[in-house]
Amino acid sequence: MAEASSLIPASVLRGLTDKLYEKRKKAAVTIQDIVGKFAYEQEVKKILAVINMLATEFTDNPQPDRRKFQISLMASTQGGLKGLAAVAVGLKEKAPAYLEEIVPTVLNRISDEDSTVRYIASETLYNVAKAVRGHIIIYFDKIFDALCKLSDDSDTSVQSGAHLLDNLLKDIATESDQFSLEEFVPLLRERLDTINPHVRQFLLGWITVLNNVPDMDMLCFLPDYLDGLFNMLSDSFHEVRQQAHNALSEFLEEIKNTPVWLLLYMWDTSDFGRMAKVLVQRAGSPDDYTRLTSFTWMNEFVKHGGDHLIPCYSDILGAVLPCISDKEKEIREIARETNKELRAIIASPAEGVNIRAVLTIAISGLTSQELTTRVEALHWIATLLDRHWNEVISFLNDIFSSLLAALSDPSDEVVILVLEVHACIAEDSQNFGHLIDHLVQTFRNDQALLEKRGALIIRKLCVRLDAERVYREFSSKIEREDDLDFASNMVQALNLTLLTSSEMAGLRILLKQSLVESSSMDLFASLYSSWCHSPVATISLCLLAQAHNHASSVIQSLGEEDITAKFSVQLGKLVYLLETPVFAFLRLQLVEPEKHVWLLKTLYGLLMLLPQIVLSYVFVQQSAAFKIFRTRLKTVPSYIFNNEQLKHPCNQISEITDDSGDQVAANVYDKINFPSKLQQFQQTLRRHRFSLQSQKSASSSKSQVSTSFCGFAFPLVTRSLVGLLVLGIICFRCSYAAHRTLKNQIILRHSSWSLSVS
Repeated sequence: MAEASSLIPASVLRGLTDKLYEKRKKAAVTIQDIVGKFAYEQEVKKILAVINMLATEFTDNPQPDRRKFQISLMASTQGGLKGLAAVAVGLKEKAPAYLEEIVPTVLNRISDEDSTVRYIASETLYNVAKAVRGHIIIYFDKIFDALCKLSDDSDTSVQSGAHLLDNLLKDIATESDQFSLEEFVPLLRERLDTINPHVRQFLLGWITVLNNVPDMDMLCFLPDYLDGLFNMLSDSFHEVRQQAHNALSEFLEEIKNTPVWLLLYMWDTSDFGRMAKVLVQRAGSPDDYTRLTSFTWMNEFVKHGGDHLIPCYSDILGAVLPCISDKEKEIREIARETNKELRAIIASPAEGVNIRAVLTIAISGLTSQELTTRVEALHWIATLLDRHWNEVISFLNDIFSSLLAALSDPSDEVVILVLEVHACIAEDSQNFGHLIDHLVQTFRNDQALLEKRGALIIRKLCVRLDAERVYREFSSKIEREDDLDFASNMVQALNLTLLTSSEMAGLRILLKQSLVESSSMDLFASLYSSWCHSPVATISLCLLAQAHNHASSVIQSLGEEDITAKFSVQLGKLVYLLETPVFAFLRLQLVEPEKHVWLLKTLYGLLMLLPQIVLSYVFVQQSAAFKIFRTRLKTVPSYIFNNEQLKHPCNQISEITDDSGDQVAANVYDKINFPSKLQQFQQTLRRHRFSLQSQKSASSSKSQVSTSFCGFAFPLVTRSLVGLLVLGIICFRCSYAAHRTLKNQIILRHSSWSLSVS
């Protein structure tokens, strides 16, 4: 060290730490000259001795010989750093050869506890880098790390010095052939998780600068730092958000202007997958701006990525479906556009499409609270069925329950789309039976659904799957039904739909020919077995099929216990239906009562079952129906029944009306075994009677048990009367509401129908 001390006078070393700038500058210039002379004379040992003295005796040594140089510890460190800077400047073009001795010492002081030392260290590093330019790149990773820390320094002067060094390093990196993006990007990626706003601004600055250099393709490495950029979009500092937005906008514009083939060359399927994963995650961000930006990117990726995004179909769809109903208009619009683009991509499982995953996402969309999302989910299911029918059907057990549950959706649009999907599935004969089975089970478990949506479901299925086929299948299922009350309700729903829906016009025409056409006879027989569960429905079917004699027989089979409040309600509905255009052909037959004796007798039989006067509130609507029906029958031309005509019914119904309104002569009652049908009806009727009696017995037993715990505050007779009164009021309200609803429905439909015979 004595040799080094003799090379640099002590006064010069003290001058490096003088308070006066002029003295510090003079000392630095002196060291520059001395070292410059050594470099010119190629005195390598002397140069190393000076550097070693400044590094060890001043900069790195915590206890320098203060008495020797008459300087403080802090001044020693600062003087050493300034001396090293002067050495680097003095060496000029030969400075790169001594970087290994200079730079590590300076970097060690970058993190010093004293802010002045940190500032001088950054200043020294700036001077060294300026002296050697591109040669400093070998220390780029360490300098970059140091700058990253200094960007958040608590001292503003240190931040200012670090900023100058940062700008210089950027200039050097952009012009140096030794700088490598492959080595830089990992350094960047390691630090992108930071939440410090100053560090984020520092990193964003590097990304922006390097992306603007023509020879440096930062876009190629976008998959490595895209996630970090999106993280910064939701930063609490406006400056950080703005910088991140600008950077992402520049990259997105670059993607738009880059040919698709070049993007596919830069990024492979895994790169697309990584970026798609980032966008999917950000699409669920609570920050509106982050969601909007992610969908803007996702839309471009779907357009440009094409087949490379196929493995990500389900993930992207899972992000898109909820945001189709986003509260923000811009997000909704871009999400819908992305959804449209995504559905337009046609790919097969062989190309990597996970049909089950996509189908699962679509099914999950059915539970969304938003109508638009549920509708789009159904469109996706329909699309999958159209393109990958076999694959979707293989997962039928996984999705069928969800599709059935969707039938209870409050939106008619959703229900109609669900039925479209069901109809598509049911095009296969095996799945058709499976569908009807599940529908019957669903209606049994949720009879409110049957009442509210039964007609809609039946009508739409009939449109898609052929009405006759649907009705035959429903009938076969109901025929084997053990729950007799449900079977009756189901038949009533099917019958009402048959008689009131325009979609059933073809089926009604077919049934009108039941006594003359073999196919129609078979249909009549198929429906009759299940229609027996409802006497009024059976009568309606016979009237539609013009089997008037059998209808009269059915009426005559009814006993006192069959004329219940429920029966009266149904009968009242039938009276209103007889006044609609559907039964115009029947009313026209009354013009010639001598040719339709059994029709007249059937109608009078129905009239006799209706109450003429109001015996209780339950029969208010039925009494009104009686008046309507009686008025209608009064308009029939006078006719006196001939008992001889009624003795041989097979010979008496000599004419029926075909679809054109012409009279067709036929001895038809030998073509359908009506006595057997009547026995079948009576047998079913007895089953219902027995079931009703069992229910009454069970109810009576419960009532007796309940009574034993009621005490003896009131006489038994009083309690019974009160119970009957309450029951009567409840029945009246239910009956009155049901009749009023049906009447309104029929009047509305009647007003829209033409007067021509359906």
